[in-house]
Amino acid sequence: MTTPPPGLRERKKQATREALREAALRLAVECGPDHVRVEDIAEAAGVSPRTYNNYFASREQAIVSAVTADREARIAAAVKARPAGVRLADAVTQAVVEQFTNTGEREQQALLLITARTALRDAFLDATADIEPPLTAVVAERLGDAGAHTARVLAASVAAAVRIALEGWLRSAGNTEAAASFGTGGLVVPSGSLPDQLRAALAPLAPAFDAAERRIQP
Repeated sequence: MTTPPPGLRERKKQATREALREAALRLAVECGPDHVRVEDIAEAAGVSPRTYNNYFASREQAIVSAVTADREARIAAAVKARPAGVRLADAVTQAVVEQFTNTGEREQQALLLITARTALRDAFLDATADIEPPLTAVVAERLGDAGAHTARVLAASVAAAVRIALEGWLRSAGNTEAAASFGTGGLVVPSGSLPDQLRAALAPLAPAFDAAERRIQP
C-alpha cells in the first residue's frame, strides 16, 4: 500500500519544525547553549514562542533534534525495506546502527555540544523513546495481527537497549572521574565504538525476535 504524500498543512508543520531546530543549533553554536532562550529560537525561525511550544518542550529538545530529526521514522522505514527473508533481529540491528552512526557535519557539530551539557545529554538520551511507536507499527506488520502486543514489547526493548548503549558510549571507559562528570555537567568524551555498543546492547533481544517470528511461520 502506497502512503499518500503529506498535505499542505503537514508540509508547513514540517517546515516549521525544521526551521526551529536549525535556528536552535545555529544559535547554540554561535552563543553557547546556556545563552540561548526559547524566545531567541522562535524569533530566528520567524514564529512566536507559543508556536515554538507546540513543537518542542525546551531549548534542549530543539538543539538535540538537529541530531535526532526523523531518525525513528528512518529506522522503521529501513526495517520495513528489508527483504522478508532477512531475520527480523538482524534487520532491526542493521537499521539502528546505520541511523545512529551515519551522521553528517551538522550532526557532528551538535554532538559536540551535547557531550558538554548534562541537560542536552539527557534530552539526547530521552529521544531514544521516540523509536518505539514507528518501530512497533513495522514489527506488528511483520508479525501479523496476533503479534501486536509482542511488537510493542520488542520495540520498547529496542528503545531501552539503544539508550543503554548510548549511556555507555557517553562515558569514558575505565575513567571514574569522567564517569562522574556524566551527572554533573562536565565534558564527556564518547568512548569505544558506537556501532559495537549498539550491537552488544541489542544482541540479548535476538532470541525474543526469533521466537516471535517462529510463531508466525506456517
